[in-house]
Amino acid sequence: MLQNGQTYSQADFDEPLTTSFLCGQAVFFTSRAPGKTTANEDCLALLPFDEESGVLIVADGLGGLPAGSTASQLAIDSMTQVLREAATAEIPLRDAILNGIEQANEAILQQASGMATTLAVIEIQGHTIRHYHVGDAMILLTGQRGKLKAYTVSHSPVGYAVEAGMLDEEEAVHHEERHIVSNVVGAADMSISIGTTVQLATRDTLLLASDGLFDNLYMEEIVEVIRKGPLASAAKKLVSLCQQRMTQPQQGVPSHADDLSFILYRLSP
Repeated sequence: MLQNGQTYSQADFDEPLTTSFLCGQAVFFTSRAPGKTTANEDCLALLPFDEESGVLIVADGLGGLPAGSTASQLAIDSMTQVLREAATAEIPLRDAILNGIEQANEAILQQASGMATTLAVIEIQGHTIRHYHVGDAMILLTGQRGKLKAYTVSHSPVGYAVEAGMLDEEEAVHHEERHIVSNVVGAADMSISIGTTVQLATRDTLLLASDGLFDNLYMEEIVEVIRKGPLASAAKKLVSLCQQRMTQPQQGVPSHADDLSFILYRLSP
């Protein structure tokens, strides 16, 4: 049966929080953009499924559409409900995640208000992970030496152009169409990208994040911060760097004030 999880909606953390999760440690953070007077449109969740498996989720409601915060919360609520029912019915976790995303899509569409959200989901089964995502919330896995072992491709014209080699990261992060998303939860034609299973090594670091992180830091900067050392220290540094970029923009350096949410996860030694 699904154990009690942790979900955060419209939250404003002062600093990252740390918790034990399954056979590892998770450090997470969520906050609205500096100076923003409306709600944080990001949500995140850490949901154990049983003693050895569970799910990490980051949802980023689209700020340019109505009720982005409601859309992300609906997605988290739908996922939580489906996972709880699946745990009771002994439905496999992979099937439960896909059903949860589809139910989230239906729940948002039923609002008929144009709301939408992106979604990044990690399935953890012991030392094995699999990623699922819709939109431009990002997931990456890095080794201690900084080798990227897995990452998602943003469902956006710019994201696809980078993956195809048509744009480099420098061009992409400053591109005028950077924030156009081509696939969202809340669309009749939503599609779900599913990764292959990956074995976590003890020193690997997993990251799920809203675009508030990747729009303010280069991939290389993020990997350098999180690849080694205590997770809590890495999380604090990510927050500090992003807030500095958001509030003190400099020419030629990424800077976009936005809600910021992420989860870091690493196996216990």
